[in-house]
Amino acid sequence: MPGVTLDGSRKLGGYEFFEKVLGSPKYIVAPMVDQSELAWRKLSRRYGAQVVYTPMINAKMYAEGNRKPYREQNFDTVHGEEGGPEDRPLIVQFCANNAEHLLTSAKLLEPYCDAVDINLGCPQDIARRGHYGSFLQDEWDLIYEMINTLHKNLSIPVTAKFRVFPTVEKTVEYAKMLERAGAQILTCHGRTREQRGQRSGLADWEKIRAVKEAVSVPVIANGNLLFYGDIERCLAATGADAVMSAEGNLYNPAIFMPSPDPLPSTSASASSSSAPSPASLFLTGYHPRNTSLALEYLAIVRSQQTLTTPSAVKGHLFKLLRPALGKYTDLRERLGKVRVERAERDKDGGAAWGRYEEIIKELDARLEADIEAAKGKNLEELSPIDPATGFPVLPHWLAQPYIRPLPAEPEAAKPPPQSEKSGVEVAGAQFV
Repeated sequence: MPGVTLDGSRKLGGYEFFEKVLGSPKYIVAPMVDQSELAWRKLSRRYGAQVVYTPMINAKMYAEGNRKPYREQNFDTVHGEEGGPEDRPLIVQFCANNAEHLLTSAKLLEPYCDAVDINLGCPQDIARRGHYGSFLQDEWDLIYEMINTLHKNLSIPVTAKFRVFPTVEKTVEYAKMLERAGAQILTCHGRTREQRGQRSGLADWEKIRAVKEAVSVPVIANGNLLFYGDIERCLAATGADAVMSAEGNLYNPAIFMPSPDPLPSTSASASSSSAPSPASLFLTGYHPRNTSLALEYLAIVRSQQTLTTPSAVKGHLFKLLRPALGKYTDLRERLGKVRVERAERDKDGGAAWGRYEEIIKELDARLEADIEAAKGKNLEELSPIDPATGFPVLPHWLAQPYIRPLPAEPEAAKPPPQSEKSGVEVAGAQFV
């Protein structure tokens, strides 16, 4: 799809934008509410992320600007760090159900990012109540209007992230509509709106492949990325131009990096013809020490003028340290009790971040003893396969994915029958 001309200069679009502005990225971090904030984006880039999205921003609330902290907390334009040289390439994501609100907010942040993305995939209850995300996916006229408004009025491209429908045919038609509206990149999450939380099940890579084959703009695949090895498997299965990681990145921000010490092709001798062990198929990526990642993240938080919300910090620490805290529950309890008062949220974090550091360093000292006790064993020997999931469980001192068992009954992960309704706009819908 060709770019448009604004004020005499041509706006790049499609593959031209993907290649010349984004640098033909393969590794992309998803938009995550209260989790893909500036400090986390910086950490993710250090470990291989090539493009990062902001957390989802409510377009209506940002446009109105009535709640001063909302703008500051969601995208701080005052200190010059968000959208600055260390924060590019960057895509800002909005949720919206009104083209006017969306355009107003997008124009405010247009100078600070490389593209604006519309969230058409959020399946959470807050999206249902606010009437945005995946709960717009039957209102094709409204979606078309929002994308097309940004396409015609912004100097940067508009992109869209969406979930699949129960059928391949409807998913493909939906994706083609998004492209016609002006979306220059499509991110396809291979799960339906009903697949979330404990009902997530598996993402459908075949539907992503069908989308890729049906459109002419770059397609990013999202879903089922737990280990580094899953990246190439996903790209091969879907034909996508790049992969996007959400939860995988939160539990191991180094998910995009290969292991600095690859395992041998088999656990047997070089002369053996035996197949690789099940664990070795997954242990090809980099799994840093989780306490080191936690301390590195806190150091970034403390170094910035841009404030990081206490909820984001605590959320990241619990995810990074989840395996270790599962063993040392007393430290998990102490970590949970840390409170950050508003007066402490200055540039240096006051004493607040120091309380986290103290607990993490104590945890690190305990892990050191565990690592010493495991000397002489390689990673494969220390990573037994969990019979409930079929995936290896790495040593508790390493960053690793959080793997939910599949629903007990396959039907539990399937959506209910869908109507043929599409393109019907619901009047008067408002955010809450």
